[in-house]
Amino acid sequence: MLFYDYFRSSAAFRVRIALNLKGLTPERHFVHLRHNEQRAPDYLKLNPQGLVPTLVEDGATLTQSLAIVEYLDEMHPEPPLLPADAKGRARVRAIAQAIACEIHPINNLRILNYLADAFGLDPETRAEKWYRHWVAEGVAGVEGLLAAAGTGRFCHGDAPTLADTCLVPQIFNAQRFDCPMDAYPIAMRVFETCMAREEFAAAQPSRQPDAEA
Repeated sequence: MLFYDYFRSSAAFRVRIALNLKGLTPERHFVHLRHNEQRAPDYLKLNPQGLVPTLVEDGATLTQSLAIVEYLDEMHPEPPLLPADAKGRARVRAIAQAIACEIHPINNLRILNYLADAFGLDPETRAEKWYRHWVAEGVAGVEGLLAAAGTGRFCHGDAPTLADTCLVPQIFNAQRFDCPMDAYPIAMRVFETCMAREEFAAAQPSRQPDAEA
């Protein structure tokens, strides 16, 4: 198993959590996004989108973090990251997708870089007028989902699921951008519960071999 990673990637962070929860230790390769290593010809052959993460196992190349986490859950079913019941699985996937498909894509590095390059927005304007705005709007929706029946110590019930692998990187990055989080007490409670576990704490950016200040 080969894992192509970047310490600050939220998507890679999700997969690192899942790998830790499953007790898996792949061989890791680091793709420096700020140095545009994701656009190198050899990497584009592996992942034509030029994104991380990428997982390679038994001749198969897997991309997109949610697909990779579900693959890991199918191949290594203990502990399960999706509930046994269909309604529970739908709820967990909805929370995960609310983060991975609605909040993260418009706030990732290439979007922030484009705002600077195409519109000349300085770092503080990008953080205040763009990043924090979309975090507030998106996490408010996630907080509403978590307020519904089904949330326990974690996003769904009392064990980590796919939803938690998405929530933790999003909250972690929101804190890095100094986003006010007091309005989301359920999300923050779940985040703190997750980060108290070594599988989550060990996946955070500062603890990765390629971490930078």
